[in-house]
Amino acid sequence: MNRINLAENFALISEHWRPKVVGELNGQEVKLVKFKGDFPWHHHEKEDELFMAIKGSFRIEFRDRSVELSPGEFVIVPQGVEHRPVADEEVEVLLFEPANVRNTGNVVDEKFTATRAEL
Repeated sequence: MNRINLAENFALISEHWRPKVVGELNGQEVKLVKFKGDFPWHHHEKEDELFMAIKGSFRIEFRDRSVELSPGEFVIVPQGVEHRPVADEEVEVLLFEPANVRNTGNVVDEKFTATRAEL
């Protein structure tokens, strides 16, 4: 039962696309991540994901549309829906998803697939 300061934790993150676990509850993980550029297209077979913009703006692209997110806004991507985050400039994002979900879902990518890491 510790206080989590988002700004302090984001300051510890130096690389893009590598989520860091900052909390766990009911089988879910709260993660912080910095995005910049395009992430690979992927989906999660059995998991929903929540993406919340904390600092900066980015979009979640779907095959038929995009959702633009500004600070304080979030979108939930349902399981099985193909998507990819895209950030033209560096952004800070909070993720909420089931524990041990591979960040690249059904895709394994040397550059983007991350292992579980805590701050």
